[in-house]
Amino acid sequence: MIHPQAIIDPTARLGKNVSVGPWSYIGPEVEIGEDSWIGSHVVIKGPARLGRRNKVFQFASLGDDPQDKKYAGEPTRLEIGDGNTFRECCTVNRGTEQGGGLTKIGDHNLFMAYTHVAHDCRIGDHVIFSNNASAAGHVGVGDYAILGGFVGVHQFCLVGAYSFLAGGSMVTKDVLPYVKVSGYPASVHGLNTIGLERLGFSSEVISRLRKAYRIIFRQNYTVPEAIDCLKESLEPSPELVLLMDFLSSSTRGIVR
Repeated sequence: MIHPQAIIDPTARLGKNVSVGPWSYIGPEVEIGEDSWIGSHVVIKGPARLGRRNKVFQFASLGDDPQDKKYAGEPTRLEIGDGNTFRECCTVNRGTEQGGGLTKIGDHNLFMAYTHVAHDCRIGDHVIFSNNASAAGHVGVGDYAILGGFVGVHQFCLVGAYSFLAGGSMVTKDVLPYVKVSGYPASVHGLNTIGLERLGFSSEVISRLRKAYRIIFRQNYTVPEAIDCLKESLEPSPELVLLMDFLSSSTRGIVR
């Protein structure tokens, strides 16, 4: 399963049924879980851990030094879960000491060609980065979010779960869960209804989220006022809790 022209450092640990193509380099302190497929011309550097059943296509670079001028060679880490796909020329950097020392990616994500995940990012599960989408340092992306082609997310921004960022959007504030944003700079353009329906959200839940959306974006409330109104006007639900927790924790303000 290991091509004779692949270079595997003696300290790297490869699980069962791992395939590594020609001219790929697996560096020191790299762990790759079983049933993973590493194509040709791939570079993976450590300290880094990839889980099971990941696929890494040609010319991708995972786990190299962060692109941060403060970085001085500290042994920071990259952790990647199970079932992810990294397409051609995708780049993912390790963390920085100042940012906690860890870049972390969850499970079942798709990173299309030329996408970039910078140092200290936290990416959830079932996320899609479309071609050339990029997340700057310290960005958080929630589960099932979709970043369209050429999307750029400014450092320290949060992208909420189940949100949709249209192609070419430039995000400089936090994106609330369940919404659609578009533009340069990005602005909000309604609830991500189609995405929610495809993921099996019921009509009752979507209706409740529409009411919450109108409170947050159509009543000219400040964030604290919107949170109070959500508590008073709507029955408690997991979706509402996620919205209010996100609003409460946002430090950059939200895209409106």
